[in-house]
Amino acid sequence: MIICDQYKKGIISGSACASLCDEHTLVFQQCLSPSPTKQVYSGIWKGKSVIIKCGITEALKAENNPDTAPRRDLVLFDKPTRGTSMDEFREMLLNFLKANLGDQPSLTGLVGQIITMADVNQDGKVSLAEAKSIWALLQLNEFLLMLSLHEKEHTSKLLGHCGDLYLTEKIPHSSLYGTEVPPFLRPLLPSAIHRVIQQWFAPAWPRRAKIAIGLLEFVEEVFHGTYGVFYICETSSANVGYNAKYDFKMADLGKVAPEAAVRAFLKGRHCEQNADCTYGQDCTAPCDKLMKQCKGDLIQPNLAKVCGLLKDYLLSGTPADLKDELQKEIQICMTLSGLASQMEVHHSLVLSNLKTLLWKKISNTKYS
Repeated sequence: MIICDQYKKGIISGSACASLCDEHTLVFQQCLSPSPTKQVYSGIWKGKSVIIKCGITEALKAENNPDTAPRRDLVLFDKPTRGTSMDEFREMLLNFLKANLGDQPSLTGLVGQIITMADVNQDGKVSLAEAKSIWALLQLNEFLLMLSLHEKEHTSKLLGHCGDLYLTEKIPHSSLYGTEVPPFLRPLLPSAIHRVIQQWFAPAWPRRAKIAIGLLEFVEEVFHGTYGVFYICETSSANVGYNAKYDFKMADLGKVAPEAAVRAFLKGRHCEQNADCTYGQDCTAPCDKLMKQCKGDLIQPNLAKVCGLLKDYLLSGTPADLKDELQKEIQICMTLSGLASQMEVHHSLVLSNLKTLLWKKISNTKYS
């Protein structure tokens, strides 16, 4: 109701506003988030299943600042202000992207894409309502990452928006195992039983290998992306999924953070132990015990954390002729360090070896 009121007053705009407020063809179905800091719903738009996300105070920001409360009425849509020229708005966007993604030479191209997306009626101009809506959306971590990684095949497609509400394609399986034990049941189940349930519902091993290859490709994509380096800061089977063809899809980009954001968080941060230098859930840097300050490099890189996730996923039901070699490669991968000196050649080699090993086993079969 608040969004449609703002739309009808001309404060906000977006490609999904007419469907939501005038035609009523964007239908909310089920609330999918157990967290008070997230508003996520399944829905139907133009006859297709979609995910609707609105007014989110992301989990990462909320965890790092517990005082942050999700308040729908605090989204004021107050920038840019009336009288801002297009050149000034472009400059605003560029400075915002530099602050959040780092100073990348490719950001000018991203500004152009944002302007095109903002121009909902495609008249070659950006109205104040269009500009305010896209600016509000950019403040949401996941939306910013979806734009930054939109060229990658392993992220959900952005379908439309209205103010700071946005729609993405629905991923049929939003967990690596195809299903997840409900959060309220997990503390009641021994970890061994939890693993058995996951393996029971997991796809056949060759399909798991295909999904794992996609996950490893995603790690490659975010290591040196078009718009900088990104870190996966909550490595969980519940945040990664796959589609009907068993192609890997990152189910929750809200758990991914730009390197610039992580470094800004760590810079000059006081610490007593490594745990004090943690961004999100598991992007942890070492604590310099002498200086009592966090260092800049993460202890575990994306690849090592992902291999920890793939260990149980791939080593259960592995073909006998592959098991020893695969176990060895995953073990090497899990011990990788986040030190900059090790990041380039060593990581690329380990990642390439793992992908080749898996691909050789499933290539020339119906699973490839």
